[in-house]
Amino acid sequence: MKDFHLSILISIIAFVLTMNAALSAEAQRPNIILLIADDLGYGELGCQGNPQVPTPHIDSIAKAGVRFTQGYVTASFCSASRAGLFTGRYQSRFGYEINPVGALNEDPAIGLPVNQATLADLLHDRGYATSLVGKWHLGATAKYHPQRRGFDEFFGFLHEGHSYVPPPYREVVTMLRRKALPDRAGKGEASRWESSDGRLILSSHMGHDEPAYDTNNPLLRSSQPVEEREHLTDAFTREAVDFIARSKERPFFLCVAYNAVHSPLQGADAYMKKFESVKDVHRRIFCAMLAHLDDSVGAILKRVRDERMEERTLIIFLSDNGGPTRELTSSNLPLRGGKGQLYEGGVRVPFMMQHKGVIPSGKLYEKPVISLDLFTTIAAASGGPPPRAGRLDGVDLMPFLRGEDKSTPHDTLYWRMNEGASFAVRRGDWKLVSHRGKSAELFDLANDVSESRDLAAKEPVRMKAMREAYDQWVADFDALPKP
Repeated sequence: MKDFHLSILISIIAFVLTMNAALSAEAQRPNIILLIADDLGYGELGCQGNPQVPTPHIDSIAKAGVRFTQGYVTASFCSASRAGLFTGRYQSRFGYEINPVGALNEDPAIGLPVNQATLADLLHDRGYATSLVGKWHLGATAKYHPQRRGFDEFFGFLHEGHSYVPPPYREVVTMLRRKALPDRAGKGEASRWESSDGRLILSSHMGHDEPAYDTNNPLLRSSQPVEEREHLTDAFTREAVDFIARSKERPFFLCVAYNAVHSPLQGADAYMKKFESVKDVHRRIFCAMLAHLDDSVGAILKRVRDERMEERTLIIFLSDNGGPTRELTSSNLPLRGGKGQLYEGGVRVPFMMQHKGVIPSGKLYEKPVISLDLFTTIAAASGGPPPRAGRLDGVDLMPFLRGEDKSTPHDTLYWRMNEGASFAVRRGDWKLVSHRGKSAELFDLANDVSESRDLAAKEPVRMKAMREAYDQWVADFDALPKP
């Protein structure tokens, strides 16, 4: 009888210990907040050296954590970059190198291939609450919908862009691109027309019209169109803060994919007033949009603090690609090029993260990392190895950030666009860049971060080796998937 009671007691103790271990593991799994800016240039944040637009809230993520001085994304435009980010795999491996715009978004053959698991799939299957707020741009037909790709909730839009405030553009100053301008009844530069009240500016400097971003692209809650009365940046922040408050009792993954500072250029009145000293209205609107984005990030960070979640929340901020300077005035300095190019200005982006008590604060990490690393890092933090062992292209960054691993996360990084018409390879400090119709170039980034001195003619052996590495990488691609 005593043995029976002892057996029961041992079973009870074992059960309690198991439950405590499970609860402890649950408590240690961090919330994940992924903040994505759209088209933000490398040189535009205060922590990146810009004195013109204060960005204290975004900067605070770096101050409380780590800023990657050589943080890359996998493409220099929106959709392909997001495909790499959400899968942890170079999107070229599964044939997704495109950036659908306009009606192409609704082509049923275009979207993140359904045989590619997403970060949201992984976290959902580990018991996380998952939400996407903002821009998707990975397929606009039913099978690609975010809620069929691992997200429990979705509030945002499916195409490449959206107006922040629809016509008649109340409480914002709006600047739109046009192929041709009205008669010179307004004021402004030769390439601009400005309404007499200064509320609408039309510009022909790009030589084409503003895309019809909102056409067949409603703002959605799940799959149902909604009429939004707030400025879209504020609306996304409202939804993000609400999700945090509702989900605080369990681990959650919140991706806030702002469309700021992507066109159309629309500066809210309150922020336009802050930058009255900026003479060029084009630049003034951009400054207003960036400051608006920063305050929105600040509201999300405040909610995390108010809920006392800082020690159990990993917060990541990055841009999806470099800034389009002529379109937005966004600066990628000191880097060369911008959105749509494979020079550093197109693929090296503002990139930072914090996790109080886990990542040392105020750290600069100066070795190359890439957005692919976020999948693997988050997978490890969320309680287990990533799926598809050996098929992911990223690494867990935490051992490097904590100083446990002194090596370099990546020996070689690759980029490929438009079925190989343009490609780039970075090996160590050397970078090979090949753009369509141009001879391949070679740069020593350690001594020439602005890629101003082409050393291809002086380094033929290095050029050959880097090209061979690229060819081998391409040879390892998956068979192209069926949509």
